[in-house]
Amino acid sequence: MAMNLRLRDDQTDALKQRAEQEGVSMHAIVLKAVDDYLSRTAQEAMVRKTAQEQAAKWHELLERLK
Repeated sequence: MAMNLRLRDDQTDALKQRAEQEGVSMHAIVLKAVDDYLSRTAQEAMVRKTAQEQAAKWHELLERLK
């Protein structure tokens, strides 16, 4: 799927500079950033879900310990 990405001038300049330093395209850096974000947020969602499940499982015990 194609999409347009509108960056501020300072973001474009920084991205271009980083791409030149790393010897990769700006596109490759953006794709990696998206992959990193998706991976990180998926892990956070999994931790949050697990925490909620465990809190529900141990709710009675936790209430007694208060």
